[in-house]
Amino acid sequence: MPQPELSSTPVKVVRNVDRDRFELFTDETPAEFIGFLAYREVDPRTLELQHTIISEGFSRRGFARTLVTTVLDRIRNDDGRIVPTCTYVQGYLERFPQYGDLVADQ
Repeated sequence: MPQPELSSTPVKVVRNVDRDRFELFTDETPAEFIGFLAYREVDPRTLELQHTIISEGFSRRGFARTLVTTVLDRIRNDDGRIVPTCTYVQGYLERFPQYGDLVADQ
């Protein structure tokens, strides 16, 4: 099964609960904002993943894949589930079916 190839640039993902999104930053000082994955809480264990947005200066460098992989790994570690309405996340799940078990029963 193919494994997602992550960005070689060190990054950090922060869950911004006030804005309902996971934010991606470079892991340096000062940190640069790279992009975000917006969500809506369906219930305490389930997040609807709505939009993946990467800043233009960081596009086509694996940052969206890195962000989604990190978020899905966190959700799995928290025994959570997802509803993937984001088209990027839907395509990701097709390429990396090992994350399919996270999709909530509809």
